[in-house]
Amino acid sequence: MSNKMKILLVLLLGLATAMGVAYYLYNKPLENMAKASTDYKLESKALFAEFESNEASANEKYLGKVVEVSGTIQEVNMDDGNKKIILEGDGMMFGVICNLDELTNSHRTDFKAGENVTLKCKCTGILMDVVLDRCIEIKH
Repeated sequence: MSNKMKILLVLLLGLATAMGVAYYLYNKPLENMAKASTDYKLESKALFAEFESNEASANEKYLGKVVEVSGTIQEVNMDDGNKKIILEGDGMMFGVICNLDELTNSHRTDFKAGENVTLKCKCTGILMDVVLDRCIEIKH
């Protein structure tokens, strides 16, 4: 077999492997948030304060982790058809945005401002508010 054929064969095998890995990752099921183990439990104001005081350290600690956050609802709204709960963070300006998990049908949707809740979510970092995704309500 010539060198060109060997190189072509190696490239084709590499491409097939890359396509297989991409297919697996694309179709990989998402973690069931109701069954996911909690990495951290804290109040929304404490979570916001950690990101506000040292974003790099908070990212290292919380990014991609499952966080159980408790706090008072500041606002509830819809964003692109998904319900979003904003918990108190730093006064009236900024807070902790909790995007409800659209894959979980068991959560309630009648949240009200001023209500205290506990949510289990995946932390995705901070923009102006701390952002948590795939949130479900935890009842104690």
